[in-house]
Amino acid sequence: SNKKRYSAKSLCTPQNFARVQTTHPSGITHFCKRHLSIQTQDTPNPQSLKFLPGKPVLGTGTLDFPSASSAGSSTLARLCIIEGVKSVFFGPYFITVTKTDEDVDWTIKRHVSEAIETFFKSGYPITTGAVYNESSHCEDDDDIVSIIKELLDTRIRPTVQEDGGDVIFKGFDSGTVKLKLVGSCTGCPSSTVTLKNGIQNMLQFYIPEVDSVEQVEDEVDEISAKVF
Repeated sequence: SNKKRYSAKSLCTPQNFARVQTTHPSGITHFCKRHLSIQTQDTPNPQSLKFLPGKPVLGTGTLDFPSASSAGSSTLARLCIIEGVKSVFFGPYFITVTKTDEDVDWTIKRHVSEAIETFFKSGYPITTGAVYNESSHCEDDDDIVSIIKELLDTRIRPTVQEDGGDVIFKGFDSGTVKLKLVGSCTGCPSSTVTLKNGIQNMLQFYIPEVDSVEQVEDEVDEISAKVF
């Protein structure tokens, strides 16, 4: 990846500061202007795209902005939610942008890249809100819940973050693990397969007490879905 990033930067010469778009065989697109290299990468969700600015976004943890109204704590999120963008998700080193629907063309990624570039030149903090790092371990957690959280943090979440999303533990009740999927996982056609064939199978392999895994939404998300 270092070689790809270098080759993208080398296109930005002092003689030509114009933005250059190059598409590599890997499906990664590079947007260059001056010395900032922004890569875009496909996700399993055709409505979501990962933007990699070549520098830390959160550094650690993730943060979800499911709508424009939720982006108040972040100038970067507000800049990215342009017309045609439904939600923005921050990872350690990437930004996932999700379109409102399939009718919106991905030509908007140029405008999102410009917004990201503008932000990183501003010097503003990424966010003033709380960042989701690891599943919070409570003294009240029993052994099963502790193991579930550990498996999520060490075995599952890193893989899901590679795809531009994240998994948040919301509870364990009567054999059912309740999880919230965010970022590119929201509305992804393959999210059910990920839950059942991936996460559920892994948790059941290590924890016989787990009967099933189900996706849940926060009350705020359900209200937003009804409004929009």
